Amino acid sequence: MNCSSQLLTLGNYLAGEFDNSKQSLAEPAWFVHLRLWHIPVPLFPEDSITFFAEQANIVNLDQPYRQRIIRIRQVGNVESSLQVQYYALKDYISLVGAGKEPGRLKNLTPDDLEDLPGCVLEVEIKETSHHLQFIATPVANSICSFRYNGNIVRVSLGFEVTQEELKTYDKGIDPETGRATWGAILGPYHYQKRKQSSLS
Repeated sequence: MNCSSQLLTLGNYLAGEFDNSKQSLAEPAWFVHLRLWHIPVPLFPEDSITFFAEQANIVNLDQPYRQRIIRIRQVGNVESSLQVQYYALKDYISLVGAGKEPGRLKNLTPDDLEDLPGCVLEVEIKETSHHLQFIATPVANSICSFRYNGNIVRVSLGFEVTQEELKTYDKGIDPETGRATWGAILGPYHYQKRKQSSLS
């Protein structure tokens, strides 16, 4: 795979194990203490860096949830033109806990995924004095929704990441009112990386 330097940098920033312990200690009434895994998986290797993602409340690490696939790739011929595509897993239950057991992910294929055409983010890249900052926001006028436990779920996705911190803006949306019902309602979750994962 020929990856641009920006794509490789974004992939390395996202790869690994994170938690928001600082935030949860500072604001325990508003932010629960979470563990988040982004595990590189061998999907779409011809043009992408792809992750299995899941998270868990720190007090219930044996009950992770929100299993999903995140694919980042360069679009077009411009190195800095990056896009994030989310996929659902057709049989996510069989992969619960795979964040801590990455070996269970090695046989994933595109046939295991459910395409989510509305769940796409565009990536803005900013240069600072020390590193790059990647800001991923939804494509204009897109609606991200999927089926989960027999129900249609609508979400708003987004993140910002640097070498030092990952901020996530994911939240559930009530389709009737348009209001956020869970997730980053009062602002983003602030994660620090606890363990780096290799992209290779």
